Amino acid sequence: MAKVHITDLVLRDGHQSLIATRMRTEDMLPICGKLDQVGFWSLEAWGGATFDACVRFLREDPWERLRKLRKALPNTRIQMLLRGQNLLGYRNYSDDVVRAFVQKSADNGVDVFRVFDAMNDLRNLKVSIEAVKAAGKHAEGAICYTTSPVHDIPHFVGLAKGLTEMGCDTIAIKDMAGLLTPYTAYDLVCAIREATHLPIHTHSHATSGLAHMTHLKAVEAGATLIDTSVGAFAEGASHPTTQSLVAALAGTAYDTGLSLPLIEEISAYFKEVRKKYWQFESAFTGTDTRVLINQVPGGMISNLANQMKEQGALDRMDAVLDEIPRVRQDLGYPPLVTPTSQIVGTQAALNVLTGERYKSVTNEVKLYLQGRYGKAPGHVNEEVRKLAIGDLEVTTCRPADLIADELDKLRGEIEGLAKSDEDVLTYAMFPEIGKTWLQERAAGSLKPEQLLPAGASQEDSAPRYAADEFKITLHGETYHIKLSGSGRSDAAQRPYFVSIDGVSEEVLVEPLNEVAVSAGSDNTPRKTAAAPAPGQKPRASHPGHVTAAMPGTIVDVLVKIGQTVKAGDGVLVIEAMKMENEVQAPIAGVVISIFCKKGDAVTPDMALVEIQPE
Repeated sequence: MAKVHITDLVLRDGHQSLIATRMRTEDMLPICGKLDQVGFWSLEAWGGATFDACVRFLREDPWERLRKLRKALPNTRIQMLLRGQNLLGYRNYSDDVVRAFVQKSADNGVDVFRVFDAMNDLRNLKVSIEAVKAAGKHAEGAICYTTSPVHDIPHFVGLAKGLTEMGCDTIAIKDMAGLLTPYTAYDLVCAIREATHLPIHTHSHATSGLAHMTHLKAVEAGATLIDTSVGAFAEGASHPTTQSLVAALAGTAYDTGLSLPLIEEISAYFKEVRKKYWQFESAFTGTDTRVLINQVPGGMISNLANQMKEQGALDRMDAVLDEIPRVRQDLGYPPLVTPTSQIVGTQAALNVLTGERYKSVTNEVKLYLQGRYGKAPGHVNEEVRKLAIGDLEVTTCRPADLIADELDKLRGEIEGLAKSDEDVLTYAMFPEIGKTWLQERAAGSLKPEQLLPAGASQEDSAPRYAADEFKITLHGETYHIKLSGSGRSDAAQRPYFVSIDGVSEEVLVEPLNEVAVSAGSDNTPRKTAAAPAPGQKPRASHPGHVTAAMPGTIVDVLVKIGQTVKAGDGVLVIEAMKMENEVQAPIAGVVISIFCKKGDAVTPDMALVEIQPE
């Protein structure tokens, strides 16, 4: 029986799962010589979130990272994770961009392309896999593993057959949440082997505590490739420890033949490197069996918890975790992996925070329900679809068929800043941050985010928020006051709920430097307070005021003063929790005031647009 080969993930998924993809190239290169000696089948070192993190946070050129790693790893395959038609961004790209990106990735050093689609829609993988084969590289087709009433072994075997027909060289079972149980893995690997005869590669996060056993049973069933990460960046939301699997298989028919002392030496290096990035450490470093119920991957939980904290609603996290499976069912059981994990998670949060399911629907959910991400695996709740998109036509073709070639257009948009095709593709992935990165590179002002020294306070790098807890001294007496909530009021005074020395109280506050607008007896708005200071927004107080459902940032203003709108027309687009949400007119009428602009940070009590009733 063939021995088992290992793909090590320390240069990509290991640090993506545990320190938010923050490892810099300068900390990878010194150990590459030893990594190259081990004899791994491949090293996953590019793709996934690494491209985004390089540009957004590390201010590195991701293409330059790839070239340096290629030079430092002459004897080892470099593997990348590619999101099919999404590439490394968060939307579908035109076919000419997909082909160009794959070719340039191959030219700069990628040997193995693991290609997946969040919907498991094979149509979204076709062009990527064709491009990999055209570049003469190894195409690994990935099946996103999940559980639901429609996800069973015959379903996954059908996907494996489709990937085989596309010309894939290996099949990966991508278990991004640690849901695959050992005996199911055995049956699934046996079934796929019998149907395809291709080598099978298993990938399972350690989140639920099952991954070590899952790999072992998969190997017994005939899988010849497994994913692990050296111990310094293993376990928790990451992957099983490389040393552990090497030791477990040593002396058996599945012996990896790898040197345990050499891998341990590499792990010791990364253990020291990891200390530099302590400020980005994930809170999810141990086993978290909640994933077996809510199917939320560890990385998604930590990200969602941080977003809920930013919304001032961390205490409602459990309610969001309960809502996620319901939203997933409404959307036809998509696997929870980028970008569907964020689409489902954000909509669940909106449902909880607004107090009404689908009162506010993100643009991404609307696009999903229009079929723009691909075909849902299961039945979509038609009531939710009707509520979200009305009578809009649902796409049934391959979504990218609706996208015209765009590479020349992108070149024109970035002309003068882009020095290479790779620069154009960086801009294509992330237009806003990509353009800023290119501008800063031209100005020589690229600087990575700060790494705090050991012993510094985590708060030194945290976002600054208004205080909600105080000690107030009045007439010689000191009181401990904590703000626990606030309410809305149509009157000039607004209630705040506070704890004073542990005793709950309600206080009424009358702002003197904002506009408080109320409707008169003739329904015409009238001011009841002084005009706001520059940059301030009036407090929402009557039906014609348009407000956001949750704190966020204005992405676009869709109306102009004097424009007539109907109830339900789009007025604003707000980005909250990394998703865009169209804010609709609450009433019909004429837009008489706009209190916000693109880029403004807003909260639910702010009036953003005012509509005069007809």
